[in-house]
Amino acid sequence: MTIGGSSAEAELAAIAPWADRAAPIGGAERQVRLERARTLADAAGADGLLLNVGATLRYFAGVPWGPSERLVAMLLPARGRPVLLCPAFELGTLEADLAIDADIRLWEEDEDPIALLADTLAATGITKLGVDPLFPFQWAERLRAKAGSVRLLDGAPAIDGCRMVKSPAELALLAQAKAMTLEVHRRTARILRPGIAASEVVRFIDAAHRAIGAAGSSFCIVQFGRATAFPHGLPGEQRLQEGELVLVDTGCLVEGYHSDITRTYAFGAVPDEVRSIWSLEKEAQQAAFDAVVPGAPCESVDAAARRVLEAAGLGPDYRLPGLPHRTGHGIGLSIHEPAYLVRGDRTPLAPGMCFSNEPMIVVPDRFGVRLEDHFHVTETGAAWFTQPQHAIDRPFAD
Repeated sequence: MTIGGSSAEAELAAIAPWADRAAPIGGAERQVRLERARTLADAAGADGLLLNVGATLRYFAGVPWGPSERLVAMLLPARGRPVLLCPAFELGTLEADLAIDADIRLWEEDEDPIALLADTLAATGITKLGVDPLFPFQWAERLRAKAGSVRLLDGAPAIDGCRMVKSPAELALLAQAKAMTLEVHRRTARILRPGIAASEVVRFIDAAHRAIGAAGSSFCIVQFGRATAFPHGLPGEQRLQEGELVLVDTGCLVEGYHSDITRTYAFGAVPDEVRSIWSLEKEAQQAAFDAVVPGAPCESVDAAARRVLEAAGLGPDYRLPGLPHRTGHGIGLSIHEPAYLVRGDRTPLAPGMCFSNEPMIVVPDRFGVRLEDHFHVTETGAAWFTQPQHAIDRPFAD
């Protein structure tokens, strides 16, 4: 596929809403999640879990709210119905969003929700509470003071233990999100021209995600030339020139599940050094993919990518030129979630785990190359959600 030669208007007009839509998560799967969480909580020594609003509450209860200064949370006791705690004025919205059977306890604006939480713990008989790692520290400390007989434990083994391994339904939602974003990437490459502003490309990517059926971009990074040497970009406007690298990193949401794909390619002729680094990046990405073995520690995937770079004289470790960050992150209802492909994370790889694979190479203050695709762990190795980039000047096969 050639780069450039089209326009934003033409590409947007050619996009059709995504037809092959994955099914949302059903009630039966949520019940399986709740029972799995109870089992893992018991193994961790807890007789209940505190699930915070955000990705955790969406995962277990279907409530798609983001966290705020107001307490919204769910208590999951070892036995009995879950209990949702929520501001009273949000009751109607909560009932419309809630996807499981649960009791609801409400608090008014002039009441202390932590006191309500402590009272609810006493009513449910929970004495050893596994706390969501995303529950605010200040609230946890207030809860410790008000419910002194309740022992607060780390809820991550149960909560992350559930969320790290994706079901077939989750894999389908993730696959759709990534396929949609890859199509947006493909069309983005076609609108590039000398002088185009990065902000114009960002606006197109958001509009293209909307046209294809998402609620816009969940994030977007567009970098040209020297800015590609900074993993998350530089402030200020950039305009594309002939002979520069283009780095585009973007994603969207499907039923809350994330895509996050990066492409780096040449706009016009680039030096042989840049082409060599690009080829090394592709080799490192493939080495990480090939290193995926069920039961192996996550850190082994990061090590495989770094061996490729170090053999070529880059690094070692996080030194530049080289790879300044981890090779990958878990992805699901959070764009970055456990486990991580990084030295020190010895979480065993297991079928259903999903990761980014992005061993970026940075040549300081000059240029950088990041190729990011995602894979899920299978019984025998790994499977790509999206096919990796074809070549530096041919980012897509078609």
